[in-house]
Amino acid sequence: MLLFDSVKKEKIEFNEDTVNIYVCGPTVYDDAHLGHARSSISFDLLRRVLLANNKKVCFAKNYTDIDDKILLKMQNENKSLKEITEFYIKSYEEDMQALNILKPDFSPKATDYIAKMIEFITCLLEKNYAYTLDDGIYLDTSKDSKYLSLSKKAQDDTKTRLDSIVNKKNASDFVLWKFDEKYYKANFGTGRPGWHTECVCMILDIFTKLHIHCGGADLFFPHHENEACQCRLNQNTELADIWLHNGFVNINNTKMSKSLNNSFFVKDALKEINAEVLRFYLQSIYYRADFNYNFIDLKASKKRLDKIYRVKKLLNLDEIKDDFNIKSSLKDELLSALNDDLNISLALACVDEWINKVNSNPKNEEFINDFIALSSILGIAKLNPKAYFQDCSKELKDEIIDLINKRTNAKANKDYKLADEIREKLSKMGVSLQDNKDGVEWELV
Repeated sequence: MLLFDSVKKEKIEFNEDTVNIYVCGPTVYDDAHLGHARSSISFDLLRRVLLANNKKVCFAKNYTDIDDKILLKMQNENKSLKEITEFYIKSYEEDMQALNILKPDFSPKATDYIAKMIEFITCLLEKNYAYTLDDGIYLDTSKDSKYLSLSKKAQDDTKTRLDSIVNKKNASDFVLWKFDEKYYKANFGTGRPGWHTECVCMILDIFTKLHIHCGGADLFFPHHENEACQCRLNQNTELADIWLHNGFVNINNTKMSKSLNNSFFVKDALKEINAEVLRFYLQSIYYRADFNYNFIDLKASKKRLDKIYRVKKLLNLDEIKDDFNIKSSLKDELLSALNDDLNISLALACVDEWINKVNSNPKNEEFINDFIALSSILGIAKLNPKAYFQDCSKELKDEIIDLINKRTNAKANKDYKLADEIREKLSKMGVSLQDNKDGVEWELV
């Protein structure tokens, strides 16, 4: 398998039989947005491909549940840390389940690792790799000769708005522990952890060896750079063998940002579209490329998924569970494409060709295994076809059925003008009708 390492800037061969993966998860102070969804889908696809390659995968995704943003939310809503974080963890997990994201083997929370972090920071202080200022403990990046070896940034690019406030030794030094009398007691002062220390401690506790570290491109610097720095200094080793990063999400060609009020929440998207459509759409572009979310492309992606569901209907398949061990010629083709750094465009081209084959010979039983393999690897087409094509609110469904019944009565009374008017009204609502010997079937298109 070939994977593009963000550090080496090239595809490298990866052939481990047991694969440990860590993904930087959300800071739980708000609902998941499309950036969270894309990252989750990208690395869920990676996990599925590895499983289909008969690899043993251990997968961890963390929750940052102590952070300045969470503290601000607590203050604004007059709620406890636990109330805020548990609410948004539950919300996030609901969204991930809707998107068919495989559940992680480990879902560590930062607050469960406070003792490990205190121990880790103590070690850095004892080795003289960290120092104390009035507001907290900072890491001295000048002690790490390989600092910035991940992102290849120049030192001049590491300055932050804190540099004019905090008397750091180096502009690139970062906080390990923030002094705060409301939180956790430590031998070096009561406080709470810095963001960059959380992930390192979780990784070192969960894995004896981390093969692949994943996250959004926005995390490459400073977060991943600073994680790797701490690991080198404290453990005298690199944190991960390979670093994978997914591209940004833009909304109508504008970078997604809360400050621009275009940070599109997953829950908002799912009010308008089926969760599988959203997954298929966000997965349809190469994971490293920036993704431009827009309604025109979303509709085109839905039509492509519709074709897959029509094949499922043709093969008379119902709900499908994942089977990564199934043997199938389409599976071999998909893996050949996706083993090249998750080449989704080539994989979907294989699916398009396969759909044509099925439509020309739907009685070929080999296609059933093909479909199960497709569904398992891409994480789509799990639903009953009827449920998929009729996915809408109860209110809309009741209205559609009522109109269909009125049309049926009109036809029985030979009022074909009224029947045609009702059919036209349903068409404008996005409803397609198919009259057959058993009555009327309908779909949303």
